[in-house]
Amino acid sequence: MGQDVAVRDMAVALAKKLAGIDAGNLLLIGASGTGKTTLMRAVEDYLLSNAALANRSTLIRIHANVLAEEAESGFAGESLLQSLYERAREHLGPEASIADVLRRIEHGIVFVDEVDKIRGRLGDSVHVPGIRAQEALLTLIENQAVGFQLPGNGKTVTVDSRGLLFVCAGAFEGLYDAVYDRVTIGKDRGSLKPVTVVKNGKVQQKTVFTLSDWLQTDDLFDYGMTPQFLSRFDAVVLLNDLGEDELVQIFEDTPDSAVHPARAYFESFGISLDLTPDAVKRIAQEAARYPRLGARALKEVFRRVVREYEYEPEVAAPEGRLTIDVAEVEEMLAKRKSGR
Repeated sequence: MGQDVAVRDMAVALAKKLAGIDAGNLLLIGASGTGKTTLMRAVEDYLLSNAALANRSTLIRIHANVLAEEAESGFAGESLLQSLYERAREHLGPEASIADVLRRIEHGIVFVDEVDKIRGRLGDSVHVPGIRAQEALLTLIENQAVGFQLPGNGKTVTVDSRGLLFVCAGAFEGLYDAVYDRVTIGKDRGSLKPVTVVKNGKVQQKTVFTLSDWLQTDDLFDYGMTPQFLSRFDAVVLLNDLGEDELVQIFEDTPDSAVHPARAYFESFGISLDLTPDAVKRIAQEAARYPRLGARALKEVFRRVVREYEYEPEVAAPEGRLTIDVAEVEEMLAKRKSGR
């Protein structure tokens, strides 16, 4: 929700891949909770929803920190292929031929989460594990033929990695601030101009900054992503911070919303839980104050609102119905701010 550009770029890349056309690798940049992992889960669900599609690609998810640890011992590439092999076996079954399994591996999708954790620099210091992990990924991205030892029999086979699609994603904490500083107080100061807006009948000067408008490749180099690594991505896709409207929709309509287990909990006591539209809007408004938490901020804010009612549900709703309005939301949020 709220990520139309990322959804479209991912959809086009997947369509190209399934058509046997070079799709180009994607780098997704967005704050925690904006939907990077959710997007890849949707891709996986889509592939598994149709047997014809499932037979043409296998998706694995791997954490960049795990990749960095394995790169230290020199086995990152082998471990990644091992994960693809195990997932292909899981989908095809134990009776599938080695040729069929290899075909699935060679057309796999590799999702590397929190790729910013393998940056090549941490402050002013070189981060060697991060550089090695980037190099390990490059080995698979660049090489057309990679040796892989089959589990069990020890036989070494050749995997053609040209058909692999790599999608790397990360929050890139600190990147927003670094780019903002560059265009306000750094070498490009003065580039960001204030704009005139009218709010509540008053004319104001406002500075509007979005990372997608100002991000340059050099910013990613400075962050610690090597030129060789970045050059292997056809598109850098920036996910938007979630606004109030998207957060309301996520709270009300998504299966992962915190409101569903809360309602189930109250129902176990014979109590119906409802929130007024204004209450939901106020929860979303408060969550939007923490853009770096994305949709996860909704769960934290909602927990502040509902937790006192959860302790003694029968006391909170003696007649079997608990309706939380905006005044009650305000009261619970105020208690948290005052430390009560």
